[in-house]
Amino acid sequence: MKRFVILDRDGVINRDLASYVKTEKEWIPEEGAIEAIAMLTRAEIPVFVATNQSAVGRGIISKTDLEKIHRKMNTTVGAAGGQICDIKYCPHTPEESCNCRKPKPGLLNQIFYENKLKGSDGFFVGDSATDIQAANLAGCNPVLVLTGKGKQTLNIFPKQSLVFDNLKSFVISFLR
Repeated sequence: MKRFVILDRDGVINRDLASYVKTEKEWIPEEGAIEAIAMLTRAEIPVFVATNQSAVGRGIISKTDLEKIHRKMNTTVGAAGGQICDIKYCPHTPEESCNCRKPKPGLLNQIFYENKLKGSDGFFVGDSATDIQAANLAGCNPVLVLTGKGKQTLNIFPKQSLVFDNLKSFVISFLR
């Protein structure tokens, strides 16, 4: 068994914006999230990111802009002593009905396959209904955090996942 954690990005690692996170300046970490990733790294728990980024498919931001945002995220995490092993994102809009857009499990399955991981050994931490659905479909343990859209999601899935106030509170519990 190789334990691992997959994180949604917006609403879990950084603040979610209704108008999308479009620039590096708009990427603002959730309280305690960067420290939580560093804690996982120190415990030798691999951390991955799986995120829907339809702003790319909608033409709101370019892939280059998204890469700059992810570079800032990785730099910030690295400065705190953490590491994100890989970031998988879906650039498609919901209308495209691709297999990688959550709630479909494509992004998670890609992480499992590329890293020789078994879904049931890992946890997928998200703040939205699509995150919980993707985790369930991929056979991964779903975790709901109440940051981002988490409080609204709790009303939809009140008993289908572990629930924590934020990423840091999950990590503290996970590492016990």
